[in-house]
Amino acid sequence: MIPKPRTFPGKLSYGNIFPGKKLPFRRFCSTDSLEHEIHSITDLIAKQHWSKLKTHLKNTNSNTLLQQLLTSKANPDLILRYFNWSTREFKIAHELELTCRLLNALANYKKYPKIRSFLDNFVSGETHSVSSIFHTISMTSENVCGSYVIVDMLLLAYMRNGKLNLGFEAFRRAVDYGFKLSMLSCNALLTAMVKENGIGDVEYVYKTMIKRRIERDLVTYNIVINGLCKVGKFNRAIDVIEDMKANGILPNVITYNTLIKGYCKTGKIGKMYKADAILKEMMGNNISPNEITFNILIDGYCKDENLSSALKVFAEMQRKGLEPGIVSYNSLINGLCRDEKLDDALGLVDKMVVSGLKPNIVTYNVLINGYCKNKMVEKASKLFYELVQKGIFPNSVTFNTLIDAYYKDGRIHDAFKLYKSMVDQGVLPNVCTYNCLITGFCNEGNVEAVKKLMSEMLDKKLRPDLVTYNILVSALCREGEPRKAARLLNEMSNIGLSPSHVTYNTLMDGYFQAGNVKEALKVRTQMEKEGKWPNVPTYNVMIKGFSKKGKMEDANGLLNEMLEKGLIPNETTYEIVKEEMIEKGFVPDIEGHIYSMSV
Repeated sequence: MIPKPRTFPGKLSYGNIFPGKKLPFRRFCSTDSLEHEIHSITDLIAKQHWSKLKTHLKNTNSNTLLQQLLTSKANPDLILRYFNWSTREFKIAHELELTCRLLNALANYKKYPKIRSFLDNFVSGETHSVSSIFHTISMTSENVCGSYVIVDMLLLAYMRNGKLNLGFEAFRRAVDYGFKLSMLSCNALLTAMVKENGIGDVEYVYKTMIKRRIERDLVTYNIVINGLCKVGKFNRAIDVIEDMKANGILPNVITYNTLIKGYCKTGKIGKMYKADAILKEMMGNNISPNEITFNILIDGYCKDENLSSALKVFAEMQRKGLEPGIVSYNSLINGLCRDEKLDDALGLVDKMVVSGLKPNIVTYNVLINGYCKNKMVEKASKLFYELVQKGIFPNSVTFNTLIDAYYKDGRIHDAFKLYKSMVDQGVLPNVCTYNCLITGFCNEGNVEAVKKLMSEMLDKKLRPDLVTYNILVSALCREGEPRKAARLLNEMSNIGLSPSHVTYNTLMDGYFQAGNVKEALKVRTQMEKEGKWPNVPTYNVMIKGFSKKGKMEDANGLLNEMLEKGLIPNETTYEIVKEEMIEKGFVPDIEGHIYSMSV
C-alpha cells in the first residue's frame, strides 16, 4: 500500500524537513506574506527574469525555494522551468525527494509530454539506484494513478535511452511495489530484450504480464514469439500462439513470417519442410503471404542448397501478383552463384534491370563472392572496378571477399595492396579483414608482417576473435612450435575467449606431429575439463597420431571408443584407417565397420 503523503498545512515549519540535510530556510512573517512572496517568484519565473531571481536566491537556498514552490502548489510548468534553470545555473542535482514531488505535480496536471522529456534527462545522467527511486516515488505519492504514470514512463525512458538492465530492474521493482505497468512499456522492454537475446528474461516478463493481468496485444505476442524463434524454442513459440488464440487474438502475417524465418535459420535437417508446413497452415487460415514471406522462403531454400524450390517460390510470388524486389533477386542470385550457375545469375541481374530495379552493393558482393568461390578471381577483380566506375562504393564485405580470394590464390601482396586501398577510401577494416591477411602471411611464414597486423588491430581497438587465435595456433603448430601455440590458449582466457574444438584439435595435432604424445593427451584432458568432449575430428587426430607412432592397438582402441560413443566416422576417418593402419598391415578389430572399405 502506498503511504499517505506528508503535507505542509498553513505556515511552513522551520524545522529540518529532510533528515540529514540542513538547508537554510528563509523565514516569512505570515501566510499572506508567504503567498505574496511565492506569487512574486512565480511571476519572475514566468517572465524568465533570471537575474532578479538569482538576486533573491542570495538569501534562500535553491533547494529550499523548490520546496516552497512545490508546497505552495504553484503552476507545475513554472516549477519545472525553475528546476531546469537552477540545475543549469548552479550545476546542482536537486534532492531526489523534491524531484519525485515535481513529477507528482506534473502527473496531477497530466503534463505527460513534459514528464517524458524530464525523465529522458533524468535517466541519461542519473546516479540514483532504481531501488531508491522507487522508494522515493512511493513515499512522495499524492495519488495512485499519478505514481502508475510516473513509473510506467520511467521504464519507457530507460528503454529509449538504451538502459536495458535498469529497465528490467524497474520492471521487477514495479511488480514488488504493486505499481501497474502499461502494455506499451512492457512491449518496449520485451523488444529490447529480444535484441539482446535475453530470452530467459523475456519469458519472465511475459509470464509476469499474464500473472499481473497486464494487457497483451498482437505486438506483445509477436515480440515474444520472435525471441523464442531466435533461440530455436519453436515448441514454446507454438505454445505462445495458442495463448494468444485463447486470449481472442489471431496470428497475423508477421506471426507466421517469424515462425517461417525461425525454421529457415535453424540449419537443421528438415527445416524447410517445417517452414513449408507453416506456410500451408498460414494460407489455410486465409492469411496471404506477403513479399517478406516469399523472400524468407527463397533465402531459406537457397541456403539449404535447394535451388529448384527457391525458383518455384520465386515464380509463385509473381503468380500471386507480387513484384519481386531487390531482396528477392539478391537472394536468388546468391543461390545461383552458390550452385555455380554464374551465367544464370548474370541473366537474372539483366532481368532485374529490365524490371526497373538497379543492382546495389549487395548484388555486386554476391556476384564477386560467386566468382571468388569458383576460382575466377580475375573476373571478380574486374567486377570490383566496374562497380566503382558506376558510382557504387564497395563496403567492408566487398573488400574482405576479394582480399580473402587473393590470399587463397597465393597473391598475398595483392591482398595487402587492396587492404591499403580500403583504408585510403575510408572503409574501416574489421576483424575479418585482418584474419584474411594474417592467414595469408602465416602461410608465407612472414612472422614480422603478422606481428605488425596484430599491432594494427589493437591500435584500432579491434579485439582478436576465436578465428584469429585458431589461425595463429595452426600456424605455430605447422612451424613445429606447439608449446608456443599452447601459450596462446592462456592469452585467450585472459581476454574472455574460450578455445573451441578446432583450437584444441589443432593443438593436439601439433603435439602429435612433434612426436609429443604425452602433451597431446594432456590437451584432451584440458578440453574435457572445459566441457568440450572429443568429436569425430578429435578422434581422427588421435587415431592418426598413435598410428604414426606405430601404436596400432592404442589407435584401434580409440576407434572403438569413438564408435561406442555413437560418433559416426567421416571420410577422413576412413582415409586414416586405410592409409595409416590397413596399408601398414594392421586390420582394425571392428565388426562390420571397416571391412566394407575398398583397400
